[in-house]
Amino acid sequence: MTVRTQKLAPAKVNLGLRVLPKRADGFHDIESIFQTIELKDILDVSVCEGTGNCSVFCEQISLPPENTLSLAYKAFCALMPEPVPSVNVKLTKRIPSGGGLGGGSSDAVALVRALEEITEEKLQDEQLDQIAGAVGSDVFFFCHCGKNIDGAALVTGRGENVKNITKRRDLHFVLVFPNVFSSTKEAYSLVDELYETDNQVIYPQLDKLESIYNRSIEEWTFCNTFTPALTSRYKEIEYCLNCIHQSGALFSDMSGSGSTVFGVFEQRENAINAIELLTKQGLKAVLA
Repeated sequence: MTVRTQKLAPAKVNLGLRVLPKRADGFHDIESIFQTIELKDILDVSVCEGTGNCSVFCEQISLPPENTLSLAYKAFCALMPEPVPSVNVKLTKRIPSGGGLGGGSSDAVALVRALEEITEEKLQDEQLDQIAGAVGSDVFFFCHCGKNIDGAALVTGRGENVKNITKRRDLHFVLVFPNVFSSTKEAYSLVDELYETDNQVIYPQLDKLESIYNRSIEEWTFCNTFTPALTSRYKEIEYCLNCIHQSGALFSDMSGSGSTVFGVFEQRENAINAIELLTKQGLKAVLA
């Protein structure tokens, strides 16, 4: 039995994100392309005495007692025929919390992969979906985007419908982190208000998203429903988007429900130059 393992948990960006009006059950369907990027959290997972307990240690942020890792561990245990060894998880956070990059969801799946290794149990897709349903909507993508949690997919429904597509390896992402925290709950509330007024955003058709993704970056027509809703309330997000566009990005938008914004470049050198420019403007920017 493996007693110690390290897993990487990559962030994701949304290339386009259409949020449909609220359903009768209070949830929203989405249409989006998710892609993993090189910004990653690190999980060091070690077996400890006993069974059925998951302890998480993180120096960078304070996690609540119930978090995506504890929920994933509990859901994994519920699927196992035998008690699961207790584990200590040292989480090194590099993905900003609450930034629209899926860090918590990715961490959860990285832990599940570690637990598979520890218990020598290989979960089926249906079991992974059960865990995702217990933890959060973005977890479905990270469960199914590839063995090493690396890939791209067309994601629909509440996030549970994941159709893998070939991930482009020629894209260079620059992330900018506005000094703004907007909860997912707040972001969806703002979108609901937008739909109650006048929503004139024109989105690409769902069946065209993959073909748009494979075009040159300058031809992308992706939109994010959350962007106008969040920029109207948080001017710093709007400022960061303007700065990253002016830095030479061929495409820029906000990821997920924000507040992280990103620019896409064809050349790595151009992305590095953009980071230097953005940093001089007092912004926190990284290559991903």
